[in-house]
Amino acid sequence: MFRVQAGISVLIVTAALAVPSIAAEKKITKSQLPAAVAKTAEQQSVGATVLGYSQDRENGQLEYEVQMTTGGHSKDVTIAPGGQLLEIEEQVTLADLPAKVQASLHRKAGKGTITKVESLVKHGVLVAYEAQVLNAGKHSEVQVGPAGETLQHEE
Repeated sequence: MFRVQAGISVLIVTAALAVPSIAAEKKITKSQLPAAVAKTAEQQSVGATVLGYSQDRENGQLEYEVQMTTGGHSKDVTIAPGGQLLEIEEQVTLADLPAKVQASLHRKAGKGTITKVESLVKHGVLVAYEAQVLNAGKHSEVQVGPAGETLQHEE
């Protein structure tokens, strides 16, 4: 009986310690952004409609995200606490992409339907295209490199 209780106690403690490490995006207001982040957010959202702000931890690092629409499509901007622009995810039209990129995305999507495609730009460099796929009622994402190549790791 003691072993079962001890085992359960260890399980509960382990679970309790693991919970804080699970990062959860936290919705915030513009007024909660650090000044440097607010400045970059303002520059990146010129002419756009801002939908919201959030803060998150990615690989242990605090980041801020601005969700917006511009020109009829979505754009999410990720900014470091010091105001550095880390990443831009911007919706693009599949038909406007190079044929090799389109073919690679369709191949990776398999029998699924591509519902949305975004370009991923990190530190000013296009690193990937990401497609949202719907297959048998389930949503997933696939990525390919800027020229349609298979990526070594997810961006």
